[in-house]
Formats: sequence, C-alpha cells, structure tokens
Amino acid sequence: MTIDGSKIDERKIEEILRIGSEKDFKKREKRVRSSFFDTVRRALKHVPFMEDVVASYYCAIDSETPASTRGILIAALAYFVLPVDLVPDMLLGIGFTDDIAVLLAAFNAVRGNIRPEHYRRARETLDDL
Repeated sequence: MTIDGSKIDERKIEEILRIGSEKDFKKREKRVRSSFFDTVRRALKHVPFMEDVVASYYCAIDSETPASTRGILIAALAYFVLPVDLVPDMLLGIGFTDDIAVLLAAFNAVRGNIRPEHYRRARETLDDL
C-alpha cells in the first residue's frame, strides 16, 4: 500500500489488525480509551478522514457492534494512539502515514458496521474540538 509516496507493508498492516486474544483486546481497548482524543487533537490536521476515525472509535466501543469488527477497530485505533510506531508521528507531514494506512485497511474491512449514529457522534465530537 502506498500513501503520500510512502510504501507501507501490507503484511505488517495485517499483523497490526490481527484481533488476538481477549486479554490483548482489553489491553488495547484500555489504551484507546485513555489516549484516543489526545491523539485526535494532534492528528487533526494530518489525517484527512478524521470523521471516519472518530466514528470508528464510537463503533468500536458500541456494545452492539459485532465482536470481530470491534476487535479490528480497536487494533487499528490502538496503533493510532501508540506513541511509537513504524513512522514516528512527530515527523510532520509523513508521521501519520502508517497510521493512515492501518486505519484505511480497518475501515475497508468493517465499513458496513459503522452506523449513522457513530458518524453523528463523531461530527458532534469534532465540532467540540
């Protein structure tokens, strides 16, 4: 996968999105819940589809969302909030490239499960930021 001229290894993306055990899920979910909105504020200018990212967060924490979808989204969002990843987020301009690739892959896998109410909450949240 290529984004902004940077090649992102698709095998690495698949590895990141692997759902894993219940213990892995809980650990990732805790990380996402504690760091998500701080990361959103930092990435707002660098991620062109932030509404999708925030809607994915609301989908991931929605108990009505299928477990497999929640697992994929939590894995992608955990990578997004992780301070150390393939391309450090501090590198302005390209720092979020790998995050974008992982998030796009997750969206493509679960797009049908992100409901209008998740997008409504995302718009409200982004308006408040």
